[in-house]
Amino acid sequence: MADAEQLRVAVGKFVRRARSVDTMPAGQATVLGHLRRDGPLAIVALADRERVRHQTMARTVRLLADQGLVDVAADTSDKRRVIVTLSSEGSARLDDERTSRAAWIARVAQRELTDRERAVLKSLPAVLEKLLTGGM
Repeated sequence: MADAEQLRVAVGKFVRRARSVDTMPAGQATVLGHLRRDGPLAIVALADRERVRHQTMARTVRLLADQGLVDVAADTSDKRRVIVTLSSEGSARLDDERTSRAAWIARVAQRELTDRERAVLKSLPAVLEKLLTGGM
């Protein structure tokens, strides 16, 4: 149990540090990621995925739309619903954020880790994926 807690703390610190190089708020980047993976979504669907109120997600979508990162339109089957689509600018911005974060990780790994530690690091994504799928 102590090992699991140490892992939880270390992963949390790592994620927070890796996000510190981001230029966009995490909530906005998360919405762009949902749209890339799942395609156009209603605001209510985005709110459900992020476990936030509809009004909170509507505000986030409005901020993204103001930046040209998403397009919004009324649902053709229900005019009360708003459908959000990732724009080409949003896709490029998401790529930039991810590239920047990956570059930071690569630089730090090259500078701070031994060859053996870098070899261990290569196996980590597969190990973490196994933990993710095993817990469901």
